[in-house]
Amino acid sequence: MQDDVEFDEFCDPNNPRKIKYDDILAASKRIAGFVVKTSCTRALMSDRLGMEIYLKQEFMQYTGCFKERGVRNTLMLLNDEQKRAGVIAASTGNHGLSLAYHSTLMGIPCIIVMPIQAPITKISKCEKFGAKLLLHGNNIAEAKRFGMGIAKEKKMRYVNGYDHPHVIDGQGTIGIEIMEQVQGVDAVLVPVGGGSLACGIAVAVKHLKPDAEVYGICTEKACSMVEALKKNERVAITIDSTIADGLAVNMVGVNTFYNLKGLMDKMVVVKEDWVARAIMHVVEEERFVIEGGAAVTIASIMAGLFPNLKGKKVVCVLSGGNIDTTILARALERGMAAEGRLVKFKVTVTDRPGGMAELCGMMANLGVTLRDCIPERAWVKGDIFSCELKVIAETRGWDHTKELVEQVKKHFKHYFFPEMGDSQAKSPGARRGPCLAPNPVCMQK
Repeated sequence: MQDDVEFDEFCDPNNPRKIKYDDILAASKRIAGFVVKTSCTRALMSDRLGMEIYLKQEFMQYTGCFKERGVRNTLMLLNDEQKRAGVIAASTGNHGLSLAYHSTLMGIPCIIVMPIQAPITKISKCEKFGAKLLLHGNNIAEAKRFGMGIAKEKKMRYVNGYDHPHVIDGQGTIGIEIMEQVQGVDAVLVPVGGGSLACGIAVAVKHLKPDAEVYGICTEKACSMVEALKKNERVAITIDSTIADGLAVNMVGVNTFYNLKGLMDKMVVVKEDWVARAIMHVVEEERFVIEGGAAVTIASIMAGLFPNLKGKKVVCVLSGGNIDTTILARALERGMAAEGRLVKFKVTVTDRPGGMAELCGMMANLGVTLRDCIPERAWVKGDIFSCELKVIAETRGWDHTKELVEQVKKHFKHYFFPEMGDSQAKSPGARRGPCLAPNPVCMQK
């Protein structure tokens, strides 16, 4: 077993490590002053969503994500020989950024292996922070195997970003801070990829307030923890592109899986369209820019998955803010379309002077913004003096969109609107994961 290139003594399936609160508390004291003690403030969207929501703002770390906590704790526990040899890790971005930044600060050699399709923002930042960057493989599993091969060849310490026990201890310091910052917490919602964040927070929160509920949130495309808990064993899943790239771990950690069983109250899976809408609402209402992996907590509340938490005090962990500007733009537009604020349609107008002006004038009178318009003449059937316009318009929401539809139907003979409705905005958009609590009272409240 130890001859296997992927064998890691800290993440051994035959010897999983128990995560203890005392180790998390020690990590909290160890990393104090080296990472940011982030704010946890009441969300402006609390009243609209019907619960007291507090946002733990881990995107305020220097590298833009919570991973700094576990990385710093792990590096500080290395002996002098290990520090000279250096560290290496595979990462989709956030863990690599944190390891690159803190290893450079401490003068420790560092290599980061990223999948070829890693976000451009995270690739460029990783290089800027001083690590040697290698791009290898189509997913994190291939990058990890390659990185562990280098670690054994160069005798470097491989730092598993979602399963190393010292990393988990570091992430758990967030749980301690939450309990200090928000009195009387009823529930904590945590994003789950490989599981280090959820595992550390769950251990800390359950120790300090056993009746507080801890929920893990993932998306339909990155739900390896859900599948593992369903089958009661770690299983590999295929992950394609996902808006929550920070959660794209195809197999959960040995230690995280071992510790989370029976500890976390429930896993919940949310659809990616809701994640896009959550990113948009956090930008608009809270003035925070967060990545998809961080937005899953807010998305699960927006999707109506927690009726049991109405009126309760809930903390949402916003784990990071490293999102590509192109993905952010797509998420904002996808969110607007899902809420009826972007609408596309076709309408046939006269191809004479003033034909298009009539449509524009009508939209202006309604207060509708014309975002894009493409005229089509060659394939219009019938009248050669007609022109079909493909229009994208911006409205204030579903009611405003319905006004636009009514006016277009009133003023023009030929038009086409895709099927639309606000049912998507009202119906739950996700499925619940398995309940893990030994006594699942959370759903009985």
